[in-house]
Amino acid sequence: MIEALETLIVVAGALVRSDGSVLLQQCPVPSQHAGLWEFPGGKVEAGERLVCALARELREELGVEIDPGSVVPVSFAARLAHQRELVLLLFLCGQWTGEPQPLHADALRWALPAEMAEIAMPAADQEMVAALAVALR
Repeated sequence: MIEALETLIVVAGALVRSDGSVLLQQCPVPSQHAGLWEFPGGKVEAGERLVCALARELREELGVEIDPGSVVPVSFAARLAHQRELVLLLFLCGQWTGEPQPLHADALRWALPAEMAEIAMPAADQEMVAALAVALR
């Protein structure tokens, strides 16, 4: 028998600079992934469109504005986490307004996808790096 689980949908943005580097944020202490690097984003609220949730989360976490119509889906990861199914959706963001600030993270860094294999990231984020590299070719 398959048990029913609550599904938590999380959106994340891969903000990409002209040199191909992507913004990562370091998860704050204390948090479940403290010290790990992740794509910025967060939970989708009930009734919220995915791209609107992404725009809201990037505004809240980084202080940047994006046009929800300009983002492109790249990849997703799904896994069990804390008695629920986590679905993480990654969107490519090539344009934004404002300078990213670590408003809800310990630090920010720019990295090329080829460098991300050596960066400590949550498993769901790490799973999407290969798809991101392909999307940026």
